Formats: sequence, structure tokens, C-alpha cells
Amino acid sequence: MSLLVDIKKDYGKFKLDVSFETEGITGLLGASGCGKTVTLKCIAGIEKPDKGKIILDGITLFDSERRINLTPQKRKVGYLFQNYALFPNMNVCSNILCGIYGEDKSNKKRKLLEIIELMQLGGMEKHKPHQLSGGQQQRVALARIMIGDPHILMLDEPFSSLDSHLSGLLQVQMLKLLKEFGKDVLMVTHSRDEAYRLCDSIALIENGNIVTHKDTKMLFSDPGSRYAAMLTGCKNIADAIKSDMNEVEVPAWGLKLTTKQPVQDGLKAVGIRAHSFDQKNTRNKIPVCITGMLEEPFEYTYMFRCEYQDKSSPDIWWQTPKNAENSSEVKHLGVAPADVLLLYE
Repeated sequence: MSLLVDIKKDYGKFKLDVSFETEGITGLLGASGCGKTVTLKCIAGIEKPDKGKIILDGITLFDSERRINLTPQKRKVGYLFQNYALFPNMNVCSNILCGIYGEDKSNKKRKLLEIIELMQLGGMEKHKPHQLSGGQQQRVALARIMIGDPHILMLDEPFSSLDSHLSGLLQVQMLKLLKEFGKDVLMVTHSRDEAYRLCDSIALIENGNIVTHKDTKMLFSDPGSRYAAMLTGCKNIADAIKSDMNEVEVPAWGLKLTTKQPVQDGLKAVGIRAHSFDQKNTRNKIPVCITGMLEEPFEYTYMFRCEYQDKSSPDIWWQTPKNAENSSEVKHLGVAPADVLLLYE
């Protein structure tokens, strides 16, 4: 089971042009306004693309050339909105039953009991949405979607309205539910942490275009572009030049760095994640001068400058656990060749 999307839509100042396929849990990761939610709306049938096609499990939902455009009700797409869109005047049972059509009374009751047990909503059947916590509201909204047996689940920023503690707890529950669902899932997020925890693969979207689509762990270990490096949390990025098969020059930092990956032609920049620097690492040893420090709950964040760093270049970030040997008086840091990210776009 999979979803194929290849669509274009012109909004005037903004143009959507996306092409991708899902397998397992796929994340759409990007900054606000890049086209993530619009893509979901086109798949769900809320918005109509100008051209292209959308195919779900071999069934054509939209095809501009063949003039096919199924209604949202016929698409078998489960769409969880950011605000959950529960009916405030209905209780939990009534809200859930809105997601099932054309079933006899006994079958509806059976499915309702099953989904309430699955979502751990027992005892809340008569509650109205305002009597539920954010996590409970989310489970009711998911139950309403899943009771209709959709062919795919689409989640639009499912944790954006929750505090960080509750969000973390619910992500554990959500991952279990999505694995039990057993069909493809498409999740929109702007959080790299959510995407890493929940998604098998991630499609990065920028200005209405998919710029890369990779296995999640591969994307974080080898982002390949400035945009991908930034979205996956890399704080240190600088222009770079290929100087040898496994060596790059970084003029702004006044450094030459050995790399594990062979350097290809067309190199634009390098990235080094803040946690990749190490006092004990002797590879790519860098003379540094600490310029600032922030204390976090479980780590220190230092800012430093290299010995020959360009004055106009921003300070470099280094993050290290509190239980590690660290000091604002450190004079050298190393970075493993495998941790030098090569960026080509």
C-alpha cells in the first residue's frame, strides 16, 4: 500500500510543485508556509491541483488529464487536522461515530467499542471535548478517523498544540498506534525531533518543492544540502572548497578538514553539528578560543572561534554533556572525519 503524489498548483505568489511516494511513515518536514499543509489538502480533496495525479493503493484519486477528481468522502483518506476539529456539542461517542458511514447499528456499536478500547478512552464516552485534555482530544480525533478504516492516515502537526512534556508522552503512544495501523502514514511537521522519532523517511519541502526524500537516519547523517542540514539542526555551516579527494578547505574558519566521504566536484559548504566536537579527538584538531557559554539543564553550550577564523564569520557552536570533562579554558577541539558533512546544494 502506498501513495503517489505528482501535482502542481499555482497560488499566484506561491507555486506548489511536489512529487513523492510514501512507504511506511513518511514525514513532510519544512518551515512554516513552505507548502506542507496545502499538499495534505490536495491529497484529501479539500483543494484541487491545477495538474498532475494522486494515486492511493492503485486507485486514482485525482488525474487532471483523465479528469478524475474523487470527492473527499470517496478517497478513504484519514486526515487529522491541527486543531482536531471535534464537534463541541457532541460527546466522545458521537464524535467518533461521525467517522463511519453505511454500517448497520450493531456493526457500528462493535467498531465503537473496539476503537474506544484501542484508544484507551474508556470512561470518557459521555464527555464533551471541553472536558478532555489535549491528549484525550487527540485520541478522540484519531479514533474518529480510524473507525472508518482509511487507506492512509495524514497527520497535520499533531503535537503543535501540546506542551513539550505531554507531546513527548503522546509521541510514544502515537508511534505504537501508527505501527498497529499497518498502513502508510503521511505526517506534516516542522519539528526535526518529531520527524526523527516517528518517521521511516522524510521528504524536505522548500517553497512548494520537494528538495530531497531520504531514509530518516540517512538524512540526518548525510543531509547533502544547506537547507537539509539546517532543518535537521546543524548549527555550524560554512562555505567550503574541495582541496583533495578527502579534504576540504573552509576559508571562513581558516581550516582544512579531513573527510571520511570522498569529496565530489560541486561542493558548496560543510556542516558540523554542535555535539560533534570533542576535546579528546585528535583528528581535525582545531585551536579554539571560547567566547561564550550557556548552561542548559543537562549540557553546556559553548561558542568559540578558531585561531585563524575570519572576523566576519559567526562564532561556532559546541554542545557537550555536563558529566563530560569540559572547561571554558579548553584550547583545542577535534572532529571525526565522518562528522564533517559535505553539502552540495
